[in-house]
Amino acid sequence: MDLIVSRQDPAQFKVLYERYGQMVFNKCMSFSKNSQEAEDLCQDIFLKLLGKISTFNGTSKFSTWLYAFTFNHCVNYYHRNKFNKFEKNAPNIEQMCDEDISQTNEDNFTKLLKLEKLNEAMNLIPTDDKQILILKYQEFKSIKELRVFYNISESAIKMRLKRAKQKLLNAFDTFQCEATL
Repeated sequence: MDLIVSRQDPAQFKVLYERYGQMVFNKCMSFSKNSQEAEDLCQDIFLKLLGKISTFNGTSKFSTWLYAFTFNHCVNYYHRNKFNKFEKNAPNIEQMCDEDISQTNEDNFTKLLKLEKLNEAMNLIPTDDKQILILKYQEFKSIKELRVFYNISESAIKMRLKRAKQKLLNAFDTFQCEATL
């Protein structure tokens, strides 16, 4: 890695692409759900990496740094293009209901209604809170991974998660109360 950073030889980037291309592409796919757009994002990231690799200081694993670099690029891309990654990645509740209602088990139907209300509640909380909840509970990132990603302490991550969950619960309760009125 040091050799690639110190030389900044474009031929050396082939090694990086071979090692990390699939990881970057998969993260891009989690944002776009469109393989062509994900390929474009992946290519943009590796081109941008040419100029930014010197900022890698070795305090974390390169893969962790590249993951954060990729994530930030994708978030910025969608913010610039007025897309909301989290809404785009949210499960299609109507489709899930159509597929699962055919089973008509009352427990399943109740779970689907709660999932629909939870999805609506997710749309009521701030994007930053939505982001940390999705990273933790949908993408299964550990507290340590979140600490590195946000560059804050573990206790700060735990507090952000606690506050985000509380906001989600409040939004869920509010949505449920409005639905029963």
